[in-house]
Amino acid sequence: MQIITTKAALEAVIEECKKEKQSIGLVPTMGALHEGHASLVRRAVAENDICVVSVFVNPTQFNNKEDLAKYPRNIERDAELLSRIGAHYVFAPTPEEMYSAQEMNTTFEFDFAGLDKVMEGKMRPGHFNGVVQVVSRLFYLTRPEKAYFGEKDFQQLAIIHHMVERSSMAGTFGKLEIIGCPIVREESGLAMSSRNERLSEQEKQTALAISKTLFDSLKWAKEAGATVADVQQRVIDTINAVPGLEVEYYEIVDQTTLLPTDTFEHAIGCVTVYCGPVRLIDNIKY
Repeated sequence: MQIITTKAALEAVIEECKKEKQSIGLVPTMGALHEGHASLVRRAVAENDICVVSVFVNPTQFNNKEDLAKYPRNIERDAELLSRIGAHYVFAPTPEEMYSAQEMNTTFEFDFAGLDKVMEGKMRPGHFNGVVQVVSRLFYLTRPEKAYFGEKDFQQLAIIHHMVERSSMAGTFGKLEIIGCPIVREESGLAMSSRNERLSEQEKQTALAISKTLFDSLKWAKEAGATVADVQQRVIDTINAVPGLEVEYYEIVDQTTLLPTDTFEHAIGCVTVYCGPVRLIDNIKY
């Protein structure tokens, strides 16, 4: 496995792969890798000739500079894991390598068709502008046939699909396939996340109430007379009743449009919860 730190070196490697007609699978990450990331990489390795994993904490998608500073980083450990599971190349640039000074200080503009106005987009203005900025750049640099994303960041996945659909109409990324992969959970049910590293053991136990409540809500949705509004409020109240947890939002929305829905058909419930100072996300499909 080779670690690449410059765009020029990456483009040279990709050009060679293309000459050899090797298929490329890309797994974009921000590092602090766990089994959830590993599941994406294993699938990329299995389905492509070459697997490229980016490890880059993207500053343009953080609207909270303190959160950016505290985001866990450990490239040595990440590289060891990636080498063990068969990744071929790791792209680990600095922010200065990825962006010019002007790009770092200018909001990336994109037409999200309203997908950025709800849930995460509403709570984190500009977040998805940064996501699209970095992901589109990674697509240009690696020219993959397939790119892999976890469904835990469901709104992000929907926005990436939208970006590629719009760009594909213009022939920008060729026949790029975006592959969403299921949430990987710890045995306890807690959704795996790089942010879990910031939780104490006690906070991890407290955070279990998030996934438990979401799974319980599947049963609540089947109760006689249950409405989307009732279940949504019951989830919020149940989690908020746990000392140490505070719901930022819980929305039950259509899986395609991300707009509020009054039916459980094709619906997904997306939640963001503060466990102490750590912001955790999860979701459940109805």
